Amino acid sequence: MTDTFTEGRGSEADPGIPRERAVPAGTLLRIALLGPLRASRNGLPLPLGPLKQRLVLAVLLTRPNTPVSLEELTDAVWPDDPPRTARKNLQVYVSTLRRVLDPDDLGRLRHCPGGYVLHLGADECDSLRFDELARRGDAEVRAGAASRAARLYRQALDLWRHDPFSDLAARAEVLHTAVERHHARRLAVYEAWAEAQLETGEPAPVADTVDEMVGRHPLRERLRAAQLTALHRVGRRTEALAAYDDCRQQLSRELGLEPGAALQSAYRSLLDDVTPPRPRGGPTGSRLLPPELADFTGRTRERESLSAQLVCEGGPPVLLTGPAGVGKTALAVHVAHRLAARYPDGVVATRLCAEDGSTRPWRSVLSELARSLGCAERLSADREEAAATWRTWLSGRRVLLLLDDAPDAAALGPLLPPSGPTAALVTSRSRLPCLESAHRTELPPLSAEEALHLLGGIIGRTRLQAEYAAAERIVTAVGLLPLALRAGGNRLSVLRHMPLGQYADRLEHPSEALDELSSGGLGVRARLAGAWARLPGPARVTLHALATLPDPAFSLPAAARVLGLGGRDAQRALEGLIDVGVLAPPSCPQVTAHREADAERVRYELPWLTLLFAREQAAGPGTRC
Repeated sequence: MTDTFTEGRGSEADPGIPRERAVPAGTLLRIALLGPLRASRNGLPLPLGPLKQRLVLAVLLTRPNTPVSLEELTDAVWPDDPPRTARKNLQVYVSTLRRVLDPDDLGRLRHCPGGYVLHLGADECDSLRFDELARRGDAEVRAGAASRAARLYRQALDLWRHDPFSDLAARAEVLHTAVERHHARRLAVYEAWAEAQLETGEPAPVADTVDEMVGRHPLRERLRAAQLTALHRVGRRTEALAAYDDCRQQLSRELGLEPGAALQSAYRSLLDDVTPPRPRGGPTGSRLLPPELADFTGRTRERESLSAQLVCEGGPPVLLTGPAGVGKTALAVHVAHRLAARYPDGVVATRLCAEDGSTRPWRSVLSELARSLGCAERLSADREEAAATWRTWLSGRRVLLLLDDAPDAAALGPLLPPSGPTAALVTSRSRLPCLESAHRTELPPLSAEEALHLLGGIIGRTRLQAEYAAAERIVTAVGLLPLALRAGGNRLSVLRHMPLGQYADRLEHPSEALDELSSGGLGVRARLAGAWARLPGPARVTLHALATLPDPAFSLPAAARVLGLGGRDAQRALEGLIDVGVLAPPSCPQVTAHREADAERVRYELPWLTLLFAREQAAGPGTRC
């Protein structure tokens, strides 16, 4: 081992990164932990002693310049049964390390009230040098200096020789935790380097090295976006498409999620360049759609209805509504792919709400659509003028617009096409009563048969058939919602040992169901939270009251009692929930509800998971029902 931290040298962990100059050799202590633990002075290796003594040093290096207690050192060196002489032995190990690391008695390794602290500078320890270079790279990014940032990040990455503490990590939990922390930091720095490197216009170093990092972190979307962009820019488009499809399938299978905005943006840029050329003189429309779900299930009636409405030229917008998690986007994307050939001037999809549920600015959405379709006209900052320019450009063109997750009719105002060959397919949780001319299709939950088919495709048909009755309980417990089925199915795919009956028990317990349907910090609760954030205040008040009901199905008189309202006012409150897509219309006609006996027969039903979430909200922040 040398006593320098070589910057820019290709390493086992980062093959192919270009070489840089090396820092001149110094005359002071050098400690390297980004690999096997090593120490040297003036280029000469230092003897770090037996295993337990090296463990002591490694634990001190997990928090350099910070006290580490005797208890932590004891637990690391003797995790099971420390001897009575543990404290004395530690003192011996520390004393020996002090003589090795600090022969000039500079106070490098000290005892203090909090334990022992090892003082090191950034030029003396490779992990501290890594952090310093990364911070300098971050500063250059903020200053807009991508080239300097890329160089600094690369120097940091090239300090890695192997996994941190690779010869010791398995022997102490505190070292294992430190290794995970270092890997997370390295990943973030690699992503920052990749993005800065791409900004410089030289994508080859990223394309040549990104596969190793993706192999370690296949579900990291920021990393995948850099991979897609790099492969695209070096001309490896087939590999880029395969990489996107691989990530999409893994996200769906393991987390029940679709790719996020950054990855979708990289994919759209890729599609712009790989769309096959049309015959000379023909249209050159973009095809910017999310990929179809490989296991799309059911929806035959709704699919045929939407298709029939969309192929009628000059028709009004086609509106697909339903509660959160019912599968509106998946169905809309499926239909758009089926009909793409009918719209040679372009098929594009865009979301009208951001990931946090907030409405995207109209200008941002309209500009995105215009760029995607090659609209060269400059859009005015005035909403009405921009909408007029957009509609003029669409006039006479055969385009299909998929406007996903519309929060209200106002958000659609400047986007909808004029009467003509362009069609608009809109999805929304709300029924958008102000969109008067729309063709409407309400999407219900899956049938029990469809839900079981979807679940079996995720967890395996054999496993489902072996515990069919428990599988029926699972699909019923999640309200037959595709999102919840995917979240639960993906969880069961990981927990291969868990009987389906045990998982059904958890889902049927009100205090556990939403926790069991979370995947990687996201899932059904996150989707319900986004829907909740967009509800009008009166709708939340109504849901808070309905959360006190014991069952999701209830009559109008029962709702009136918990709402503290008369029959007509309670009916209006429930209709408000129907308008925003939270509550399905009642199971028998409202016109018969003028007599008390008839009113009891009119049954409303809240989705079970929505009721559980409403109970959590009524109970207060951080509370589980």
